[in-house]
Amino acid sequence: MLIAREKRKENLAEYILYMWQVEDMLRAFRMDIEQVERHVVAAFQVEAPVRREAREWYDNLIEMMKRENIVAAGHLQVARNMVNELSELHLYLLDRDARYRRLHVEASGNLQEFRHKSGLSTAPDVEVALQALYGHLMLRLQKKEIHSQTRQAMETFSRMMAYLAARYRQMEEETGEETNN
Repeated sequence: MLIAREKRKENLAEYILYMWQVEDMLRAFRMDIEQVERHVVAAFQVEAPVRREAREWYDNLIEMMKRENIVAAGHLQVARNMVNELSELHLYLLDRDARYRRLHVEASGNLQEFRHKSGLSTAPDVEVALQALYGHLMLRLQKKEIHSQTRQAMETFSRMMAYLAARYRQMEEETGEETNN
C-alpha cells in the first residue's frame, strides 16, 4: 500500500507492474487475508494504524479480485484502465514526439518478437512491453539466468516505458496545475 502510493505518484508503469505483482502475491496466499496479514502486513515497520490501513488495502484488493473474477488469472480493471491510458498516450506521442518515436523504433523489433513468442498478437505495444518487463522481473526475483539478448530487449522496453511514464506524470502535473488555477 505504501509502495503503491509512491509508485502511483512517481511512475505509472512501475505502479502497474507493482500491482500485477501484488495480484500474484494475493493469489499465492489463496486470497486469504489472514495469511497476507501474517506474512506481509506484520513485516511492516510502521505504527499500528498504518498496518491496519495496509490490511484493509489488501483485503479490498482481494474483494475486488473476487468480484472481478480474476482470482486465478487476469488483472484488476483499475490496472487495465491505466494500461489503456498509457496506450492512448503512446499513440499520441508517436505522432508528436520525435524522442519517443525513436525509443519506440528501438523497441519495435523486440516488441514484435515478444508479441509473437507470448501469444499477445492483438495486444497494444504498451501492454506487450509491460508484460515482457513483468516476466523479466519475475525471472530476476527467481534468480534465473537471463540471456544477454533478453536483457537488451528489456532495456529497450524499459527506456520506452520510462519515457512514457515520465510524460504521463508531466501531463498529470500540467492538468493538475490547470485545475488548481
